[in-house]
Amino acid sequence: MTLQHHHVPRRARTLLAVAVATCATLSSLALSPGSAGAAPAPQAGPTAVPPPRPTGREAATDAYLKGIEDQPQLMREFFRELPKGGELHNHLSGAVSTEYLIGLAADDSLCVDTSTMTAVAPPCGPGTRPAADARTDRAFHDAVVRAWSMQDFPEGGNGHDHFFATFGKFGEVTWRNRGKLLAEVADDAAEQRQFYLETMVSPASGGAKQLAADVGWDENLSDLHSKLLAGGRLDRLVAEAGTEADDANARFRAAGRCDTDTPRPGCRLPVRWISQVSRGSSPERVFTQLALGMRLAERDGRFVAVNLVQPEDGERALRDYSLQMRMIQYLRGVYPDAHVTLHAGELWPGLVKPEDLSFHIKDAVGVAGAERIGHGVDLVHEDDWQGTARSMAAKEVAVEVPFTSNAQILGVRGADHPFETYRRYGVPVVLATDDPGISRVDISHEYRYAAETYGLSYAELKDVARASLEYAFLPGASLWQGNPTRDGHRFTRACAGSHPGARPPAPECRTFLAGNAKAGVQWRQEAALREFERTFRPGRPWTGPRAGA
Repeated sequence: MTLQHHHVPRRARTLLAVAVATCATLSSLALSPGSAGAAPAPQAGPTAVPPPRPTGREAATDAYLKGIEDQPQLMREFFRELPKGGELHNHLSGAVSTEYLIGLAADDSLCVDTSTMTAVAPPCGPGTRPAADARTDRAFHDAVVRAWSMQDFPEGGNGHDHFFATFGKFGEVTWRNRGKLLAEVADDAAEQRQFYLETMVSPASGGAKQLAADVGWDENLSDLHSKLLAGGRLDRLVAEAGTEADDANARFRAAGRCDTDTPRPGCRLPVRWISQVSRGSSPERVFTQLALGMRLAERDGRFVAVNLVQPEDGERALRDYSLQMRMIQYLRGVYPDAHVTLHAGELWPGLVKPEDLSFHIKDAVGVAGAERIGHGVDLVHEDDWQGTARSMAAKEVAVEVPFTSNAQILGVRGADHPFETYRRYGVPVVLATDDPGISRVDISHEYRYAAETYGLSYAELKDVARASLEYAFLPGASLWQGNPTRDGHRFTRACAGSHPGARPPAPECRTFLAGNAKAGVQWRQEAALREFERTFRPGRPWTGPRAGA
């Protein structure tokens, strides 16, 4: 996937510089330049973290980056080759390119309703065309791409509605091809120099809907949970979800040629599922999906967490937000080993009433106990947002930031985005793509946007990449001691004398890495970072991608 980015020189991190850089990069986001409800100027907090002090290698790589700021091709290569940790906020159905979805639709003999541009099952009746026509009819192909993504979306239009509508238009394609989608997404992550992937799906969706309808609603959450368990009904859904995952994994391995002599890059990538829950559904269905996802996370190692999806500003999502936080709070007591990451604060003034801007992130952290927050855009519009930011920093609750989708859906970019506020308060920040197929970007674009818009040094970019593995839901201990966001990156005692990429780890470190999946992936990234710093420094000409990159 090609980068859609216009070059902007890196500047000192001041609000004036941010504003200038933001204006210069608007065309890369294909959005209207205005955004309602500008955020207050960021304020430093008591937990503010100073920029990392660069090592000699990091300083040299930063000098290289500064030296190529007016050379777009070298900038593209730098950010593509930069080791970028893990992808933690990724919806599988929105992650692959629209062109690939069109190809799958054609392969499955699907049709496209020409009035709504929605994929439908065959046979193709009146008012529809075979999706295969897009292979030969360029105008039809381009119309489908525009309907299924943000391609050519007009400035000043409602990006929010168009973005969310795309999922329904290509849904007939994605539910049939989960394994193939995963192979594409894993390949892209590996080729983008990422080392881990968490992606969101809806396990046993039909069965969960039926079980919720059968059980109905009960305000006593303990009683409602007991009804789901009665007769082994919830466990049958767990088994159904496991069978779905088995099938997806088999299709992924087949599409990726993982058991052949020519495996695709994604085969070596650790992948975990996050169970997504439709927050716009009835209370009984939301609770059922949450219980299923959390039970799965404790019983099937391929599933790690739950997340609420769909527009946070939807009528039912707003009405039931506090109830849904209480649901998660209750279920965390039942399933303490299941992880929780929540879309929270994906809101903006003018989109919802002021009272709806006042508490979503706070309650996601304080009531639901979320370990990560997705988007978190409305932070400074919440009541006592400084207290929320301090709490997130103290609890190491990371915020997942997909810059492009924040801009396309909410019109929030540059100085309006709380990216710098989170960092000033010591909140861990993770960059993500959200739905890169719909947005028409990749993770390299998001890192480059961060560097150019907020003036991040190479050492700061490196720490952001490290955070995406530190706060991943991988099992086992971390490679780092304590709170690396606050205290800096120091190897855990077992690996204190070892050097990734320079020589094999000492025996104690090797044993530690073998027994801790998270630390093992972090070690792999550290070795890649060391090689990157050897390659991207002044006086060292770039010679193209390394084998196996």
